[in-house]
Amino acid sequence: MAKKGTNSKFMQPMKISADLAAVVGKGPMPRTEVTKKLWEYIKKHKNQDPENKRNIIPDENLAKVFGTKKPVNMFQMTKLVNNHLS
Repeated sequence: MAKKGTNSKFMQPMKISADLAAVVGKGPMPRTEVTKKLWEYIKKHKNQDPENKRNIIPDENLAKVFGTKKPVNMFQMTKLVNNHLS
């Protein structure tokens, strides 16, 4: 367990790919901030499936990040976004 006051890996600022930056803004930023901004974008642009809120329907920008235009489950989303962080 991380000691209090130390930066965990989760909170380290990450470099963001150009495709992801088009959605969440320029980095570097921690994964937590990337996830927060991703959800802000998804809600603002109404990319959630109204029938099943766990599914994200990609628009042009999200399709570049996810690598598909097919709906993506919110649990898959985190894995797909990791490919754009370094």
